[in-house]
Amino acid sequence: MGSTLAVFKPSNILRYPRLDTVLMVEETIHKAKDYPTKAELYRSLPRKTMYQTFKLILDYLEYSGKIFIAKDGSIIWIWDPEGARKLLNKKHLVVR
Repeated sequence: MGSTLAVFKPSNILRYPRLDTVLMVEETIHKAKDYPTKAELYRSLPRKTMYQTFKLILDYLEYSGKIFIAKDGSIIWIWDPEGARKLLNKKHLVVR
């Protein structure tokens, strides 16, 4: 994988998302009762954003390991720092 700057600095991006917009998308995915597609997620956002910005946020969340986008287009929240912390605190677990 290249550097983060190389991945998220294409010349055709008009504007980068603000932190509150990224957090809004994260929260909407995390609280979803099922696994939404991009279109369903976009329509369910509490505040609208440009679709290009929305897609950039999804790219970032996938790159950072917070979501997984399945072949059928479902977006699955996989980030679980609390669960990872619990696993690391177990005595019999060996982390390499």
